[in-house]
Amino acid sequence: MTPETVVNLVQQALEVALLVSAPMLLTALATGLLVSIFQAATQINEMTLSFIPKLVAIFAAAVLAGPWMIGVMVDFTRRLFVSLPSVIG
Repeated sequence: MTPETVVNLVQQALEVALLVSAPMLLTALATGLLVSIFQAATQINEMTLSFIPKLVAIFAAAVLAGPWMIGVMVDFTRRLFVSLPSVIG
């Protein structure tokens, strides 16, 4: 196993991790921004007001993007297992 192969595998793993986490992170970011704008406009400074909508939005994003995220992870794992003999030998 050459250093280039290791770097390539790590790069692919990081790309997959970024792709898989992006829907939920972007949903949390957008929800937090909307709740913050709402809190600033109404001057309601309740901490639980920002937590519950984020929780619901992240759950909805996980339900909607879940099949796609699983597909990306399965595809990466499949490619990793297929390339394993050439990486070792």
